[in-house]
Amino acid sequence: MTLSLDSIAVPDLHPQAPLSARKARLSDIEAIHELIGYWAARGLMLVRARSLLAETIRDFHLLLAEPHEGQPGGLAGVCGLHMLAPDLAEVRGLAIHPAMQGRGLGRQLVAACEQEARELALPGLFAWTYQQVFFEKCGFHRIEKTNLHPKVWSECQRCAFFENCNEIAMFRALE
Repeated sequence: MTLSLDSIAVPDLHPQAPLSARKARLSDIEAIHELIGYWAARGLMLVRARSLLAETIRDFHLLLAEPHEGQPGGLAGVCGLHMLAPDLAEVRGLAIHPAMQGRGLGRQLVAACEQEARELALPGLFAWTYQQVFFEKCGFHRIEKTNLHPKVWSECQRCAFFENCNEIAMFRALE
């Protein structure tokens, strides 16, 4: 059985399945696309094209659910750290499988991106989101869109919602 909306589906996962973490591989593109598409179809995030996922596959951290109690394994969560400038990276594409909600996986993935950013000696992270409260719990604060680095806007121009963007800009200093 699968969960679906407008033909966007994700495979069933057992909510208590053991998890493992790793960086994404090209073979993960379809599962990442499906999970992000599932939430995008509900208006909770922006869809990512498979071609963009392929270009940025090295950005993504994954949490994988192991097969458990007769349920197959699969992608439990994804989040990317995308470099935009020598002093800024974006936390993007955060999606958690609906059966895995409430286990702290989103925070775990954001923390993995933050750790990677610290290893790169980045002074800050930002995120575009519809989930302001979640990012506040992760130490981000809301900022005005006009305060974002110019490189952010060059990325935004590729978005179908550029003229009517309603995402919230969030920032976290890493010191």
